[in-house]
Amino acid sequence: MVDTPGLPARRAALRMMDAVLHRGETLEQAERAALRSINGPADRALARAIAAEVMRWLVDLDAMIDSATRNRLSDDAKARSVIRLMLVQWLRFGTPPHAVIATALPLLTGGPRRLAHGVFSTLAKREVKLPEGPTPSDAVMVRWGEKADSIVGALAEPPPLDLALKDHAETEKWTAELGGQSLAPGHVRLPRGTPIDELPGFEEGAWWVQDLAATLPARLLGAGEGKRVLDLCAAPGGKTLQLAAAGWQVTALDISERRLELLRNNLDRTGLAAEIITADALTWEPAKQFDAILLDAPCTATGTCRRHPDVLHRIGPRQIGEMAELQAKLLARAASWLPEGGTLVYAVCSLEEEEGRGQTGAVPLTQAPITAAELPAGLQPDAAGWLNTDPTMLPEAGGMDGFFIGRWTK
Repeated sequence: MVDTPGLPARRAALRMMDAVLHRGETLEQAERAALRSINGPADRALARAIAAEVMRWLVDLDAMIDSATRNRLSDDAKARSVIRLMLVQWLRFGTPPHAVIATALPLLTGGPRRLAHGVFSTLAKREVKLPEGPTPSDAVMVRWGEKADSIVGALAEPPPLDLALKDHAETEKWTAELGGQSLAPGHVRLPRGTPIDELPGFEEGAWWVQDLAATLPARLLGAGEGKRVLDLCAAPGGKTLQLAAAGWQVTALDISERRLELLRNNLDRTGLAAEIITADALTWEPAKQFDAILLDAPCTATGTCRRHPDVLHRIGPRQIGEMAELQAKLLARAASWLPEGGTLVYAVCSLEEEEGRGQTGAVPLTQAPITAAELPAGLQPDAAGWLNTDPTMLPEAGGMDGFFIGRWTK
């Protein structure tokens, strides 16, 4: 039996949604199995887009569904997931209702099929609309407080594409050639949509993809002038590339050989150099100390919710606590590998207090406050000299990821 055209992509999206919501996987982890039987790049992209948009608008989609059912569907009901998928296709992608029905109902059988058809048809007749921005879940509201509405509301659209340049002196050149916008030396921002490997400068290694916020930790170490720096938990390696381009002698350490392979590929493409070590930072010991250490620690990554909206629904107190415990151990080890006068920069792409400011009290070093003069225009550290970014910042330019960054000297 031949599948209805487009049905495999919807089936894959449904599997990805289930893996996130019921097994706690990331969308990236889930897609490996879900997309295995789909060969066409268009269908693979559609499956990813549907699953991501369901995660982005989950609270609002569920509110619509609940408004059209007499008895509330359970959260893990397959019919609920299929209706979410149907609504996203209609409300976010503009798929006509009859096409939505034709490609989604085959995912169900029996009574659930009639239920999904009825709920979707009711909502289509009402001409329901999504709000201007997604609504935060109750759990996110508890954790982020008054900032939750504005942060989640800023996630209405996926983020633009940020490029980090190998040579900051060529910022004006590449901004003009790529037709983009620069928000800082060594940065170019482009609209989403162009295949990365088709952009000018890709083959020659003039740049790599890196969100503007993710470039800030390495920027705060300044020029290397041949000094030694350890990029701890380095993969996939954007900060290693930055440090090498800034004149540092870089040692990049990460526990994942697979992710370090991405770094090797980018080093080859850009012509930059770094020593690469595959090891567990909790057991590895350096032969000698480093002039500086950049610890971009493993974290819940809630600050990347613009591009990974699944983090809004699979991260909770347990995951935050586990990450905070690991971060504290890594900070203690990193601090011990610095000589007098050495610098440590700690960063997490997280919006959770426990992973950011909550880690600073136990660092046995002297804080080196971050200043506004070191940051792109429009960004400010807090009064204590720590830096927090979130998706609401630089809104006219397209926003940025959420990070906490602290700096110390020994």
